[in-house]
Amino acid sequence: MLMLALRGVRIRWVTFVGSFVALALGVGLIAATGLALAATFDAPDREPGRFAAAPVVVRAADELRVRTATGVRTRPLARVGPVPPALVTRLGALGKTVEDRTFPVDVAAPGEGSEPRAGHPWSIAEAAPYRLTTGRPPAAPDEAVVTAGPGSRLRTGDRVRATTPAGTTTLTVVGIAADRGFEDALFLTDAEAARVSPAVDALVVHADATAVREVVAAAGGGMDVLTGDERRRADPGPDLDAEALVSVNALLGTAAGITLFVSVSVVASTFSFAVAQRRREFGLLRTAGATPGQIRRTVCAEAVVVGVLASAVGCLLGVAGAPLLAARLVDAGLAPPWFAIGEQSWPLHTAFWTGVAVATAGVLAASHRAGRTAPTEALREAAVDSRTMPVSRWLLAALALLTGAGLLVAALALDPGDVLGRKAYVTRPLLLIVGAALLAPVLVRPLARALTWLPARLLPGATGVLVRENTSAGVRRTAAVAAPVVITVALTVSLLGTVATLAEAKAVEVRTATTADLVVVPDAPGRTFPPRFVERVRETEGATVGVSRSTAVTVLEEGTALVTSEARAVEPARLAAVSAPPVVAGRLADLDDDGIVVNEEWLTTTVGERVTVWLGDGRKVSLRIAAVLATGTGSNGVYVTARNAGGAAADRIDVAAAEGADPGAVAAALRTAAVTEGAGVRVVSGAEWAAEAAPAPGGATRSGLWLILGTALLCTGLALANTLVTATSDRVRDLAVLRLAGATAPQVLRLVAVEAVVAVAVGAVIGLGVAAVNLAGVWGALALLGVRSWVLVPWGTAGAVVAVAVVLAAVSAVVPAAFALRTRPVELAGMRD
Repeated sequence: MLMLALRGVRIRWVTFVGSFVALALGVGLIAATGLALAATFDAPDREPGRFAAAPVVVRAADELRVRTATGVRTRPLARVGPVPPALVTRLGALGKTVEDRTFPVDVAAPGEGSEPRAGHPWSIAEAAPYRLTTGRPPAAPDEAVVTAGPGSRLRTGDRVRATTPAGTTTLTVVGIAADRGFEDALFLTDAEAARVSPAVDALVVHADATAVREVVAAAGGGMDVLTGDERRRADPGPDLDAEALVSVNALLGTAAGITLFVSVSVVASTFSFAVAQRRREFGLLRTAGATPGQIRRTVCAEAVVVGVLASAVGCLLGVAGAPLLAARLVDAGLAPPWFAIGEQSWPLHTAFWTGVAVATAGVLAASHRAGRTAPTEALREAAVDSRTMPVSRWLLAALALLTGAGLLVAALALDPGDVLGRKAYVTRPLLLIVGAALLAPVLVRPLARALTWLPARLLPGATGVLVRENTSAGVRRTAAVAAPVVITVALTVSLLGTVATLAEAKAVEVRTATTADLVVVPDAPGRTFPPRFVERVRETEGATVGVSRSTAVTVLEEGTALVTSEARAVEPARLAAVSAPPVVAGRLADLDDDGIVVNEEWLTTTVGERVTVWLGDGRKVSLRIAAVLATGTGSNGVYVTARNAGGAAADRIDVAAAEGADPGAVAAALRTAAVTEGAGVRVVSGAEWAAEAAPAPGGATRSGLWLILGTALLCTGLALANTLVTATSDRVRDLAVLRLAGATAPQVLRLVAVEAVVAVAVGAVIGLGVAAVNLAGVWGALALLGVRSWVLVPWGTAGAVVAVAVVLAAVSAVVPAAFALRTRPVELAGMRD
């Protein structure tokens, strides 16, 4: 049986080469994404940075720790508190202490743009340690030391403009310290740093760690005592590596799933079509005495041979392509710079055996059907495809469609917000796509006849009629070409359309909720306003001013899960004058220091009830629900008062011009206040701020989507080329008959090209239908959540995808046909299968 399979592969190599290439590429993609996914499971162990030379570091805990029935749950705090002055004094009795203060600084040299830096007192530099390469330490309030790498333009003696939380001033660079790689720093004198940022963010203690822990425990706890490798917890962004890997893991996990889905679908379709073309060969074998079991075993053995060889080649391709994928992820900003492929081997095993399984599964149904065909029936079978859908395929298609539609309807009925989640809108359409692809043989004939009805009547000659009849008669061929197009078009329109629709819905929410005439924001992300500037803004004539702060609140749900929600600390008396949140219960005016405004996603949403929450600094409080907001797209957060902001500073000011006041004059007064107080701010209109604040797909999101869609496009292109080359090569006798009937070679080539284009058009129509169902589900979810937004369809991208498929299909059909037509028609007509 194995020798017969090997001989069959050798003789019919043209049929199998397409399946081989498709499977090798699919396995290569699975292996490459699997290797990249495996590399995301562990972040590198990093050494302490800022406090590498410090014996003991004391700082406030940066995590909320809550004991539950299932163990201790932790969540990052929105704001790490300072070290209490009393504790600083007590620890000072144990030995030498050095106070660390960290504050944002925007540094601008003459003629250059500003760059963000981290400000510190000079005395803490020895904890890293930072070493001066030129100059001296700062000795006056207007002197500074800056870190500089090889490409820095800052030099000793430069005069720079520095904007700190205390205002804007001019500093003289008196020293340059070697860059340590984990931050761009600026050092002031200890006294000046204490004036800019009075709170002590961390304390370096030169004493025994056990004694330090005893003093901290006696003071009431709430502090972390860091030694050894734990000192890295005090570095800037200690969890950035792990967080970056979580994002990459989610992206690659989704990409791997989509890759597996597309590869399996395309390869199975390719193998199935290749076997279906051989039904007359199977009939001859039956006539010669072969049993159905022998035919099935022969075909499966051929598939295993091709599967093993192609999977092995695919694994080699995956090993070579995985580093390129990792580099692309880094270049696109999806992965951190240090991300690289590790030494894991399990993705290769998974990809290899997946390829073998897919190759075998792809021929089972077709070989079983061929084995059941009676010898005389197989020999009498015409070129017209009749029984194109076995019962098993009907059942699978119905199961996939009903399951996909049922899950969508259930989500809309029970939790519409679940439809808008990334995992949901990426994976849920797959079932509908599978169902539509399985039904392609049934849908092909009516769609093909509908699409060619008008051309058949308008085009001169018999081309239109022949295209209509050939595409309707060759259902298997047309369906095999249409299936990969269905997958690609449905994925492209569903994914990009959903992302664009959600972005537009979020923008609608922001625009609706913003009623302020002017919005004042810091000129750099993460910055806050100096207190004196806030007071000057409050005194602006003809303006109603609403100052707010970014914070967070955490709630324990069902006694086991800590859930953190973004929140804004607002001034209740002025909130309604500058904004219009979507209130569904209660009143915003009832918000006070004992209250909280939640949204419908919370488990407790009854106005007047109390909820226990942890504030941004970790304090546990019980607050009364004053109002409830609509869930919307999930952007409607929580509102508290400034007292419950967890110590956060003001970072946004909404301004409404009083009746009769000139918004332009108010904006000018705000800008004057910013200049006077040395605050780095931007004053924009409410509409401009809404446009800027509206969430939109970032570069990482777009790159991630194109990573997923690129896989589908690659597999689609290969499947189209393979199917059409194989199918056209198998139609040489039909083409010869047309030539003998009087058709010229250009007419035959046009016919072949138009047939390929019609097959692509059929797949595009089915794919758009599947995408329409998915986008209708997204629109329905938004409507149920109270968001009125249009559905945005990426017509340009969808058109480009279809155009590429059309060009590729036409070329893949015309080229083999042109080569075939080089032989005399009489000789082609006399060729045997």
